Amino acid sequence: MAAAAPGHVLAGGAPALSSPGGGARGRMEPAALERFHSPGKGNGLRSRRTVRPGELLYRDMPFAYVLSKEQLGSVCELCLRRNGNLHRCSQCKVAKYCGRSCQKEAWLDHKQECRCLKSIEPNFPPDSVRLAGRIVFKLLRQSVCPSERLYSFSNLQSNAEQLSEEMKDGLRHLAQTLQLYLKTEIQDESQLPPAIDFFQIFTKHLHKLQKMDYFWRSAVAKVSAIL
Repeated sequence: MAAAAPGHVLAGGAPALSSPGGGARGRMEPAALERFHSPGKGNGLRSRRTVRPGELLYRDMPFAYVLSKEQLGSVCELCLRRNGNLHRCSQCKVAKYCGRSCQKEAWLDHKQECRCLKSIEPNFPPDSVRLAGRIVFKLLRQSVCPSERLYSFSNLQSNAEQLSEEMKDGLRHLAQTLQLYLKTEIQDESQLPPAIDFFQIFTKHLHKLQKMDYFWRSAVAKVSAIL
């Protein structure tokens, strides 16, 4: 699963992503956690009290998430549970759900995406582009996500200054692919609010720079299938 904005915060600083519908809320309220900036390393979260190693501090929904292409068809798009008898979206024929309940709950996030997926058939966007599309639609709706009580998408740090020109070129290719993918819903990118910048979205949600070189090389290879 690819996701933007953390869902779980574990003691010791190890991040994990929550499964939508994945149980009770965390044991600690957001007020017991604080944001901090570490020069050269970026932003982080820390507890205001002593915690036990491995203790779950907070759990919430990710701001946006998508299944990887490899998981499509075997996992419900909403609850992420494996199911051998998933029901396919009759429009895009890509998204699959446990049943009508999951499909109905997922419709707000899938509605515009559904039309975009149909518009580029028989091609399919890279996972990062599909995720970025969901982020764009959520920002346009000005949807409020519970996890943003700790960090909003705008708080995420851009890593553009740390990227080589080669890597930046790769992300520009992805931004162009995103523009093409969203064309059915967004005809003119220049009309978007200044806060929604396709290139910056990729620099924010692709934050594991040690894996970036491999990522963009493989992703750009997929871009040609759409362009």
